[in-house]
Amino acid sequence: MSALTVSQDPEQSWDDLVRFWEEMEWPEGSKVEIIEGIITVSPAPAYRHNVIAARIQRRLYSVIPEDWEVFQTLAVAVPSRLGMLIPDIVVAPVREGTDTDTHIPAALAELVVEVTSKTNARTDRVSKPAAYAAAGIPFYLLVDRWAPGGPTMTLFGEPKGDVYRLLSAVKFGESLKLPAPFDLVIDTAEFPED
Repeated sequence: MSALTVSQDPEQSWDDLVRFWEEMEWPEGSKVEIIEGIITVSPAPAYRHNVIAARIQRRLYSVIPEDWEVFQTLAVAVPSRLGMLIPDIVVAPVREGTDTDTHIPAALAELVVEVTSKTNARTDRVSKPAAYAAAGIPFYLLVDRWAPGGPTMTLFGEPKGDVYRLLSAVKFGESLKLPAPFDLVIDTAEFPED
């Protein structure tokens, strides 16, 4: 199943768009994001997709500080890019007394991880990294199961404007090291391949 988009009035403000996103009754179990000002409703990720995210999450818990968490369903807001994005994984410090229960400002995230699905691979390769970089998120890890040359994992960092610098890339079966503050090696040989 592919994603469904919901058209919005181009004159609508960011606050109105977010309010619509928060208050609308969306299909249960779906992933609802605002990507470049367009509300996108996608089905829940597939089993192999979730296995990859779970294995990365397990590794991250072993290295993060006590006051940080690893989230799999937390939305991050990037108003400058008209984005309310739900990465497969967000690593962020826990903040008490945030303005909303539905999302956090993307600038609070230390790392975001996206695992591509066949129907959203382009979004994870182009739109989302531009938004994450614009928000100043230090690291973006892309697990691209549908890369043209075969499955890969790529780490981006050092955001400037809406562009990341490529820090490291490996094919499935190889290991990739996340730098400080994580200092973690992720072995992609643990990932299921399609």
